[in-house]
Amino acid sequence: MTPHARIQHIQERIESIVEKFEPRKKESRTAPAQPAIEKKPLNEILYREEKTRTRFSDELEGLISLKSKEHGVHPDLIKAVIKVESNGNPRAVSKAGAIGLMQLMPDTARALGVDPHDPAQNVDGGVRFLKDMARQFGNLDHTLAAYNAGPGAVRRYKGVPPYAETMNYVKKIRTILKEE
Repeated sequence: MTPHARIQHIQERIESIVEKFEPRKKESRTAPAQPAIEKKPLNEILYREEKTRTRFSDELEGLISLKSKEHGVHPDLIKAVIKVESNGNPRAVSKAGAIGLMQLMPDTARALGVDPHDPAQNVDGGVRFLKDMARQFGNLDHTLAAYNAGPGAVRRYKGVPPYAETMNYVKKIRTILKEE
């Protein structure tokens, strides 16, 4: 099966299970102090050896695996972001207007040239954006903070911004990746 045909097949299977989900509202929680920052090489930020227990449908797992290989980002990092962003719900929409599995903002999706409502395109765009943030910031905490709050906020604060939501976001993903 060609990669395009595989994506089409995965997308069709995802669409068949999408109807089981209802959009969930994100909850804001107060986060504890910012975790310590450790500088790591880009390949260690994006491609970790540890395995997490996060598991989605076979269709979504296949899509994650495909995009992981295509873009050189470890599937566990992609899964952790999807888990925290949408809990695997391709129809999730945040209060801020972020859309889909990887919660892409409409302007970000447009800049990436993807339809955020299309699960395969959403994951592709989200993984490319995550990889770009890793290239720009060079460590996991800053990468995740830039994905959540935007690269401008990370530059402005020279690290993870002091936003409770962003600090909590970084902590949740680190917990999933078992880095705490």
